[in-house]
Amino acid sequence: MTKPRLLLLPTFVFASFFGAGAGCSRVETRPAVGLQLWSLREEFKKDTMRALDLVRDMGFTEVETAGTAGMSAADYRAALEARGLKPVAAHVQYGAMEADVAKVVAEIKALGATYAFCPWIPHDGPAGFDAALAAKAAANFNTWGAAFRAAGIRFGYHVHGYEFVPGSREGETLFDDMVRATDPQAVEFQMDVFWVYRAAEDPMTLLKRYPTRWASIHIKDIRKEAERIVGSSGAPASDKVVIGTGAIDWPTLLSAAREQGVNHFVLEDESDAPLEQIPASMRYLGGLEF
Repeated sequence: MTKPRLLLLPTFVFASFFGAGAGCSRVETRPAVGLQLWSLREEFKKDTMRALDLVRDMGFTEVETAGTAGMSAADYRAALEARGLKPVAAHVQYGAMEADVAKVVAEIKALGATYAFCPWIPHDGPAGFDAALAAKAAANFNTWGAAFRAAGIRFGYHVHGYEFVPGSREGETLFDDMVRATDPQAVEFQMDVFWVYRAAEDPMTLLKRYPTRWASIHIKDIRKEAERIVGSSGAPASDKVVIGTGAIDWPTLLSAAREQGVNHFVLEDESDAPLEQIPASMRYLGGLEF
């Protein structure tokens, strides 16, 4: 098999994430752009340590984890840190928190992450994601967020598209209901820009509607001609394009997020060619000021 060619990229100057809340004043230094490790899921299946080497060689210094590759949180953290990678955030699963939130909190504490984001609310029933499930999830998030907060970890929900269906108020969505039902001191949100746009919402409008609730931005571009479907949470890999080549106005969106105090930015690539797309995306982002 041909060894993939990787572009070595400079490490970005970044602001400290500790104690910085959404809505605080903008700092002068530019934050690092981390990598969501799910981007290299196929590489992790082959060889975890080689996958982590690839992340390092791409020039990243911060990552957001998606599990620990079958290792203990402490061992995974050591493997990351041996390569100069800081696990700033982790994705944590809804079912695991339902079963034992204290265990999940302890694992994220051992990992050393500042943020924990739930990326998916299971909704396989005939009703799909509905008002009852949104209310239940919001109540759970309040409880779980308080548990994480007590451990010094910021908890949030990663918006995924299916929440943008009609809510309890005219012209609003179930996501709006969830924002109202969650405690701002315990629950924040991570905007996945791709899924917001795919679900026929406007990321900039959503950012401005809740200026103090966004803790993080997932940087993921969408093909300019891609179909937009209300409530969608799925899309073909071909719609997941290199940052700066798709439909999103990144300079405006990222600058607006920074003005609102967001300091945690994560690149995620769910295409079929992440080893080629990630370096290209980082070249584009390296030329932006935000």
